[in-house]
Amino acid sequence: MGGQSEPEKQVTYIKALPLKNYEDINRIKEELKIGNVLIVKITPLAMKSIEEVKNAIDELKVYAQSINGDIARLGEERIVITPPSIKIWRRKTT
Repeated sequence: MGGQSEPEKQVTYIKALPLKNYEDINRIKEELKIGNVLIVKITPLAMKSIEEVKNAIDELKVYAQSINGDIARLGEERIVITPPSIKIWRRKTT
């Protein structure tokens, strides 16, 4: 078609990652930066330190807000974090 190529579309992946150490936050931030959706299992770090889990989640909340992303809990063991292009639906409470 006239030699024009279609612009490449960025693929968004949904990735499941464990949060084993506080340092794993950097990998999570990098994945969000490139536009992936992350389902993060927090149990491995929770078995070591509940305080580190709280700190990690607080830092991820701040980061998600700073990039206009979204973050939510999925049950007791997981959180989901999305890049700016994807929002998490929440039931409205009355």
